[in-house]
Amino acid sequence: MSGFAALGLSAALVRAARERGYETPTAIQAAAIPAVLRGRDVLASAQTGSGKTAAFALPMLHWLESLAPETPRRTRALVLVPTRELAAQVGEAIRSLSQASAAVRPVKVVVAFGGVSINPQMMELRGGAEVVVATPGRLLDLVDHNALGLGGVAMLVLDEADRLLDAGFADELARVLAKLPRRRRNLLFSATFPPAVQTLAQRLLHEPVRVAADATPGEAPDIEQHAVEVDAAQRTPLLRHMIVTGQWSQVLVFVATRYASEHVAEKLRRAGLQASALHGDLSQGARTQALADFKAGRSRVLVATDVAARGLDIVQLPVVVNYDLPRSAADYVHRIGRTARAGASGLAVSFVSAATEAHFRLIEKRQGRRVARERIAGFEPKETAAPASAGSGGVKGRRKSKKDKLREAAARE
Repeated sequence: MSGFAALGLSAALVRAARERGYETPTAIQAAAIPAVLRGRDVLASAQTGSGKTAAFALPMLHWLESLAPETPRRTRALVLVPTRELAAQVGEAIRSLSQASAAVRPVKVVVAFGGVSINPQMMELRGGAEVVVATPGRLLDLVDHNALGLGGVAMLVLDEADRLLDAGFADELARVLAKLPRRRRNLLFSATFPPAVQTLAQRLLHEPVRVAADATPGEAPDIEQHAVEVDAAQRTPLLRHMIVTGQWSQVLVFVATRYASEHVAEKLRRAGLQASALHGDLSQGARTQALADFKAGRSRVLVATDVAARGLDIVQLPVVVNYDLPRSAADYVHRIGRTARAGASGLAVSFVSAATEAHFRLIEKRQGRRVARERIAGFEPKETAAPASAGSGGVKGRRKSKKDKLREAAARE
């Protein structure tokens, strides 16, 4: 046996994986799937694009499909995620694999997140669901409305645990954990392991199998990184120039603020490019439509805040642009990881001004990689960096915040 069959999965799931485009297990899948099938807790270092969703979805379905059917269905597996987009993506992946593998009774998967009416989600939970994929806040709302019980949960997955804690879900996560049975399997996937995640893992996991497949050099995403020096006021004209001259079929552009998302998208539309904005102030319907248009190729440019940095899977996305630099090196990795997925190659371009040069150097240091600076004819920078005040040292909170600087730069455009 080889491929997924060698990992211990059922023949039906091996066939379903093949039909859904999973040909050969990635390193994280090869390491995590057998451990989950053996009933072990798993602590996985999972970078974006590593195939982590299938790493927990396939063994989860193998286990669930071995259980006797129940009416009403009990929630046996719970997947907690930090964003709406990731919830929808993970839920669809699990649902798709289950439908492809189960001829009679597919596993029922319900996806729940805030920002939309709770009533349709409550209706969908009537009759129960074996798998619930949710953001912590909406999950607690459903429990408070008696629409969902957690007493039968035997498998908990924390997907992108670092982002869960980063996004301020720590208190809600603690409340969810308090409602779960003590005897259960726990799977924790995280791209980074700051102290808060390490503490959570120590408290949550029992003798876990540690998986760090993303550290394998041969499986690193094939991303060509460029850093273009440009004054802040010239970023939008430069962006348009690079899209046109580079003949980029599609590009995901990351900005720092919701205002910038709308502002840049509008300027690109005025320049004749099909562009959409994606940010947290949009209704869920508008966010879903913007993503659908981009994935279908109806929109050439998607200008997004970090709401799209994780959980956004676009097949063969060729280019990612950091119009504004991210706050951290971890966010940089997640942003550029939207390209070069599933073995494809991709291009990541970062705009670096005199004011953000020091911050980009820190990002380079954290990722252990130097990116050569480039200049584009006609867009050469004229600004120079102001001398750093003594003792500032780039420590967050001791000088004007990056967000304030970005607002000021946007106001100047």
